[in-house]
Amino acid sequence: MDNTFNYSDERFADIQMLRYRVDGFDGLDARRKAYVYYLAKATLSGRDITTDQYGKYNLVIRKTLETLSCHCVDTDVDDFRQMTVYLKRVWFSNGIYHHYGCEKFVPGFSEGWFRKAVGALPSGCFPIAGYADAESLLRVICPVIFDPCVLPKRVNQADGEDLVLTSACNFYEGVTQAEAERFYASKHDPEAGDCQPSWGLNSKLTRVDGKLTEDKYVTGGLYGAALKKIVYWLEKARGVAENDSQARLIELLIDYYATGDLRRFDEFSIEWLKEQDGKVDFINGFIEVYGDPLGLKGTWEGIVELKDENATRRTRAIADNAQWFEDHSPVDPRFRKPKVKGVSAHVVQAAMLGGEEYPSSAIGINLPNADWIRARHGSKSVTIGNLTDAYSKAARDNGFDEEFVIDDATREMIRKYGDLCDDLHTDLHECLGHGSGQLLPGVSPDALKAYGSTIEEARADLFGLYYLADPKLVELGLVPNGEAYKSQYYHYLMNGLLTQLVRIKPGDQIEEAHMRNRAIIARWCLEHAEGSVELATVDGKTYVRVNDYARLRLVFGSLLAEIQRIKSEGDYDAAKKMVEDYGVKIDAGLHKEILGRYEKLNIAPYKGFINPRMNPVMDADGNIVDVKLDYTEGYSHQMMRYSREYGLL
Repeated sequence: MDNTFNYSDERFADIQMLRYRVDGFDGLDARRKAYVYYLAKATLSGRDITTDQYGKYNLVIRKTLETLSCHCVDTDVDDFRQMTVYLKRVWFSNGIYHHYGCEKFVPGFSEGWFRKAVGALPSGCFPIAGYADAESLLRVICPVIFDPCVLPKRVNQADGEDLVLTSACNFYEGVTQAEAERFYASKHDPEAGDCQPSWGLNSKLTRVDGKLTEDKYVTGGLYGAALKKIVYWLEKARGVAENDSQARLIELLIDYYATGDLRRFDEFSIEWLKEQDGKVDFINGFIEVYGDPLGLKGTWEGIVELKDENATRRTRAIADNAQWFEDHSPVDPRFRKPKVKGVSAHVVQAAMLGGEEYPSSAIGINLPNADWIRARHGSKSVTIGNLTDAYSKAARDNGFDEEFVIDDATREMIRKYGDLCDDLHTDLHECLGHGSGQLLPGVSPDALKAYGSTIEEARADLFGLYYLADPKLVELGLVPNGEAYKSQYYHYLMNGLLTQLVRIKPGDQIEEAHMRNRAIIARWCLEHAEGSVELATVDGKTYVRVNDYARLRLVFGSLLAEIQRIKSEGDYDAAKKMVEDYGVKIDAGLHKEILGRYEKLNIAPYKGFINPRMNPVMDADGNIVDVKLDYTEGYSHQMMRYSREYGLL
């Protein structure tokens, strides 16, 4: 292992850029390297799709800023420097909205300077597609950038508001929330029974001549130029796939992109989860629905992965015992799966990140999302080991635990077991949590509507928390003793009650689904823990104190039982009450305290990744005989290169 690898790169705004190593790539044969390379090109080709889905004006704003960064004649001023930071944030968030909080960025440069700078751009250097001149462009984008009242939030989750009309995400046009909900409810196919496609996943819902119409994301329709290029690279990948199963699932994915047939996507998803033999795996498509306030529309994402066989022994032990974990869950037996099917789990090395997973990425993934596929065929879970490793190495000695963990003994426990239990919680969350439980017959997967994503994440987190303390993990050799779990319990509650507040601006509420999930769990447990956990004041500072870890596990189990009931019964009213009561509001005084303590540490609250650059080596016939990884590319250089090479919309 090369200990000289530089994991940390530049920092700007509230963001620290990191690098990740792809251990094991150099040992692949030429065919597998070519397979990874083509899949990586397909992953990067969807970049503009994600940016456009995140906001109607994101692409034209990004292109304008990129042009200014290269051709502005007025660079030696603070406005230009502030514009450069703003552009870096736009790249990072795939648009003008914060990648986590969803609020619109406040530009540090003036509107007057911006108008003057754009107007002064040399003729011929500025691509003003769809606009007659610079002034007509500025009339459109300046209010979007500078007016805080114009499209202020990408995803609005505020109770009592029309979530579609008040969200800037680009999934709906001229449509209300009620109309969208009725439209997709009417899509229910009686002949499909419980095997309903994920209606709306791959389309934009618009009003045309007074009628609601879906614009499908297909090679011959919306986002067609980018999807054609994705298909081009997928075709090349199919030619060098490791096995027939991989070639078949790529064929299904290509057909899905051509037709938009959601049933074909289900076929692809089933084949994808069945494919377990290859060293290389990938995700490519309109997958997660967190970017849609109604939880229906999939945002485009891509990842290419290499299986880490040594680390996978950990997740394989969990997957092999999936039925045991399901049978011993504290939830009502009616809500458990009588027979767990097809659970697989791998630790992987990310080789390329794209779309919604770049530059900020998940560290664990469990797919497919369709409940009926999980029930009948199973699921595939991955923990992205090289990303968690990069996070861990970059965070060493940053003073965070010294500031927020209550005492030396607890800090030592976290130092000793924290990384291990973080990984195990992710494994349990992704491998078993999301795949556990079942809906009662007739319950729609979309019954919880806007609250569905938060409840689902809470369910998976609670499953992991509950089982981290189970003696079964010691028996399986996954933890060294029955004390290790305490490190995760403490760190999780500290995050949910205190430290995740550093990601929220003063006066705002919690909006993001994962943050709401953690707040619900921590606050509900605080209220129902009967003294097993408390907020304590030491030397004028607020800390979490855990008095009874064993009792705390039972509290987690009780909440898991209720969350699973809400999910299984489709109890919308209970979901709404749970989220609104525990997951949204913030104590202003506590918030101010935590922000002040955190500021002194000078730590960026958000992290993202720079991809390695893949350089193919060709023979005389144009065949790839090797691929070299280059970890030296800078953030701005990579982003500008991606805009040139993958600017397809």
